[in-house]
Amino acid sequence: MKKTKNKPNFNDILRELKSKTSNEDKLETRGERYYFLIVSEGEKTEPNYFKDLARQLPEKLVKVETEGVGMDPKNVVEAAIQFREKRKKEQPLPEFDEVWAVFDKDDFPDKNFNAAIEKGKQQQIETAYSNEAFELWYVLHFQYLDTAVNRQQYIQILKKHLGTYEKNDPLMYTKLQQNEKSNETLAIKWADDLYHKLNDGNPAKDKPITKVHQLVRRLNEFKK
Repeated sequence: MKKTKNKPNFNDILRELKSKTSNEDKLETRGERYYFLIVSEGEKTEPNYFKDLARQLPEKLVKVETEGVGMDPKNVVEAAIQFREKRKKEQPLPEFDEVWAVFDKDDFPDKNFNAAIEKGKQQQIETAYSNEAFELWYVLHFQYLDTAVNRQQYIQILKKHLGTYEKNDPLMYTKLQQNEKSNETLAIKWADDLYHKLNDGNPAKDKPITKVHQLVRRLNEFKK
């Protein structure tokens, strides 16, 4: 998501998010569940999408926790690491089995974007990044796109296919699933094709690319 005018303080946001653990969560035990943590740059768009997706998963088999932190890519990955380490100390809460950081290139500096991806690799944090923006993943549900365009152009394409598009729609996953022109299977294939075609080792320059499909495909495994 785009940077806000008032850049949030990393430590303040981290303290706020750490305080969200409810008494009900503290009583939770692992059982047979598999635990995901998804930390995103966007505070609403990405968390809303993955919360909606998570509602389609078997509750007793998998639990998905999402946090939108409104930070630049490097701090998104750092926040994911902090949440993972804090969770390890919060017995009897189960540790996260997988931790994902979701962020966009947008107008963030190339070095920050690439550094975030590299830090994720070093710290075993999966990165579902997009260049330029998360909306590319939505567009691929309707058409293949290998031309480098900006977020506003993605939105215009989505409006053409959907009629309307609300940026922070809490039911976007459901709407994509129910739209007769939308095809998630093709979206995953096309996202794979883009990645293998355009990935040249410099993610900040690889455009358009998204790895959101890798996280979606992973979560979809629990539907079976």
